[in-house]
Order: sequence, then structure tokens, then C-alpha cells
Amino acid sequence: MYFLSDVEHKYLLHQLLPTAREVGINKELRGWSWFQPPLKPYYDNVKLPMYTVTSKYCPTGRDLFLRSIEKVYPKPTADVALGKILHGVVSDCLLSFLQQHRINFEEWLRKIRWDEIPDKPENVIEPSRRVWEHVSKICEARIADVSSRQPYASVYDATSSALPFLVEHKISGELLGLSGILSLDCYDYLHAIMFDLKVNDERKEWHRLAPVGYALVFESVHEVPVDICCIVYLNIKDGKISVQKDLFFANEELRQWWIEERDKKMEIVAEAKDPGRPECSQCLDSCMFFEACYG
Repeated sequence: MYFLSDVEHKYLLHQLLPTAREVGINKELRGWSWFQPPLKPYYDNVKLPMYTVTSKYCPTGRDLFLRSIEKVYPKPTADVALGKILHGVVSDCLLSFLQQHRINFEEWLRKIRWDEIPDKPENVIEPSRRVWEHVSKICEARIADVSSRQPYASVYDATSSALPFLVEHKISGELLGLSGILSLDCYDYLHAIMFDLKVNDERKEWHRLAPVGYALVFESVHEVPVDICCIVYLNIKDGKISVQKDLFFANEELRQWWIEERDKKMEIVAEAKDPGRPECSQCLDSCMFFEACYG
């Protein structure tokens, strides 16, 4: 999922990286400047999960108000169930290679707590199997390729070179007003790319907020610049897997947009401020809070 194609790699080398180096980023918009405006949070007593900052499924942000202030529990949908399970498939499959503790799909399946998946097992098992096999084949091919070119490399060295990923890396976002238990979908430490995975979702501009937010958090904790982000769109239709990527420069405009969203969402929680219901026509059929808003 997180491997760049030849075309994407050329785009990275000859378009994005030169642009990032030429344009640059103001130091005030680097995560390591968390202690001063504009990155310094206005409220010390509010710590938000990343998804509440970057999600714009609700145009007004009332979903955050209902969840955090009114304590309304969302009503899970089939899409949410599939997204949850496939995130686990991708991360766990990669980790089995990275940790050199290979397991097959059947072994992984026995570890699933189906009471935490808001859908019937028969609806998600087959898509999960296809994705697991897809990821496994790519990983095996990558490791075999590196091993053939570096015959004296240890298994650890070959794996680290073939799969240069921090997967589900645990990190604290507290310096930026976020939760202290965030998890990155994936960070490519050889190419310094922050990835975010979307499942069965149409491309939207605001999707870029999530990897940019994680890039800022990574910079705040590790003080390593992250200029390139990528959204991976994993879609399964008629049993076929489709993987598309949105590879982009985490520029100043996107960083400022993330800060604005964070500040707006923090105000909702800190002031217990109801932002109001959006127009019903703006609501998605899949909204988990629709009944709480309009019921």
C-alpha cells in the first residue's frame, strides 16, 4: 500500500522534492515551534484525537460537539466496519513482516474480536483476505528483490531496506493540543513521507489535513522535517483491489489550514459551543450522527 510506483517515485524526485527545497517552510509552521504562535494551542485543558481535527464529514463540526459535549455515541455503519478491519489488515500484515514473525491470514483472523466490528464477519472476511494476500505478495517480492541485490545482507537488513516503514507508530500529540496516544498509519523513514490510509472513500481536498497533522506532530516530537505526505486510497469493488495515491508537498497553506481547524475544534470543546446543525442537504447518508441531529 505504501510503496511508490516508478511514476510516483519520479514525481517525488523531480517535482515535489525540488519544489519543497526551493519554496521551503517558515520555521513558525514547523512542528518543533509548538511553543509559540500559531502552533501553540490556545487551550491547555483540551486534548483532541487527530480525527476530530481533520474530519470534515460534518460541515459545521457538530459531530465533535455531540461526541465530546453531549456524549452521544455514533451509530457505526458498514463502511466504518470495513475501514476499521482493512486498516488492521494492512498494518498487521506489514508488521508481521517487519517484526519477522510471519503469520498467515487464517492465524490473523482468529485474533479478531468480532464484537468490536460493527458488521457481520461474512461481509468483511473476503475483502480482508484479498487485501492481506495483496500486501503479502508485494512485501515478499520487495524483500526478495533486495536480498538478490545484497546477498550478504541479514534478514533484518533486507527487510528494513525493502520495507522502510514505521507502521502504527505510537506518538504523543500533546505539544500541539492533541491526544497523547496517536498512531501513524505509516511513515517511510528512508523517503521521509507521511502516509494516511483511506478505505472506500472518494478523494477530497480536506483528506490532506490528516497526514499534514501527523507530519506536524512528528516534527514536534522528533524535530525531523517532514515535507512530503501521501494519502493512499484503498478501494474494493466487485472483488477487485484498487490503490490510488495523492502524493503532495505539505506546504504552508496546508499547515495553516490544519492549525485553523484545530483551533476551531478546540474552541467547540473548551467552550462547549454548539456550532449548529448543517443544512440537511449537506449531510452524508453515512453520517453516524444523523439521527442525533435530526431524529
